[in-house]
Amino acid sequence: MALSGKLTKKLVENLGAGRHGDGNGLYLVVDPSGARRWIVRVVVKGQKNKKGAPLRTDFGLGGADIITINQARERALEYRRMAKQGLNPRFNTQREIPTFEEVAQQVHKERMPTWKNAKHGQQWINTLRDYAFPKVGRMPIDSIGQPEVMMCLAPIWTDKHETAKRLAQRIKTVLDVARSKGLRSGENPVTAIKDAQVLPKVKAKPAHHDAMNWRDLPAFYKELSRRNAVAARALQFTILTAARTSEVLDVIWAEIDFDAQLWTVPAVRMKGGVEHRVPLSDEMIKIVEPLREMASKYVFEGQKRHKPLSNMSMLMLLRRMNIDSVTVHGFRSTFRDWASEEANAPREVAEMSLAHQVGSDVERAYARSDLLAKRRELMLRWTNFVAGHDR
Repeated sequence: MALSGKLTKKLVENLGAGRHGDGNGLYLVVDPSGARRWIVRVVVKGQKNKKGAPLRTDFGLGGADIITINQARERALEYRRMAKQGLNPRFNTQREIPTFEEVAQQVHKERMPTWKNAKHGQQWINTLRDYAFPKVGRMPIDSIGQPEVMMCLAPIWTDKHETAKRLAQRIKTVLDVARSKGLRSGENPVTAIKDAQVLPKVKAKPAHHDAMNWRDLPAFYKELSRRNAVAARALQFTILTAARTSEVLDVIWAEIDFDAQLWTVPAVRMKGGVEHRVPLSDEMIKIVEPLREMASKYVFEGQKRHKPLSNMSMLMLLRRMNIDSVTVHGFRSTFRDWASEEANAPREVAEMSLAHQVGSDVERAYARSDLLAKRRELMLRWTNFVAGHDR
């Protein structure tokens, strides 16, 4: 028969910050952050405080998202029985501590609604799956210390430094959450490793994307136009719109208004999380119009029916054309250089054409316009330059 008390499952899930009694020394503690954990208060037979009164001691039983109310009651009863026998539960109980992987999976589940998209959430857990779970995944969460964290970080700290930094941050998050749930105590070992500078300093490599000189682009574009492949059409469209690769590959017909000559990229597909309108020139329309005959959801359909091109398709096309020193993303830099050096475009117009945020938060709050008309004029000039219409 299950033990009973004052609390219910619904109350456990919804009670606000504070200490809420269930009876017989069992409490649900809700932190201001919303974290919930169980504690039990017992009096160990024979133990006295400095004034000679019975010594009351609190023991953590685990987080309420992992330990159910019935499990908490059973553990509390076990602690009280030991205390009545004069046994200190701190030294005489084998608690069921969850493993690092179990807690990490729970943190991942809890934080899914807060991530920008499912892909980001999957990347978060994948990093732990690939580099932490094989080393410490099955270890109890309260036994993870500096040596265990170093086991995860050291092998990739130099060769995969950015990945290692992300891994460190994610391990730290899991351990911080575990501490908030009463599953571990003491300083976070990731913080201790950072403060002690145990790992060597790694000189950051500047991130850049090799770009084609804008003066060479018209000749390349002319050669590209002769290629009879969907990847070639996608690359033409990418160059002319100065869009990101992912934005182009995932474009669907519903996003394009042919009458208004406008492509509206929804916020969920934008790096900055803000809807972006792209003015389309006649040349851009001419590129995508024939592709409607494919009757696909995606404008640039790949080899699989109703699936977009792969994210490597345009880069591989560049390599087949013997263009080894340029990346697809680099054409955005080519556009930006042209806009500054040749078109003498205002900075805010050029930056907004690349879907970059311009100005401070306050400035953006007052800047209600996305400068579509001015951007349309600039993109038409860009199209005419690239496609050779102005010569």
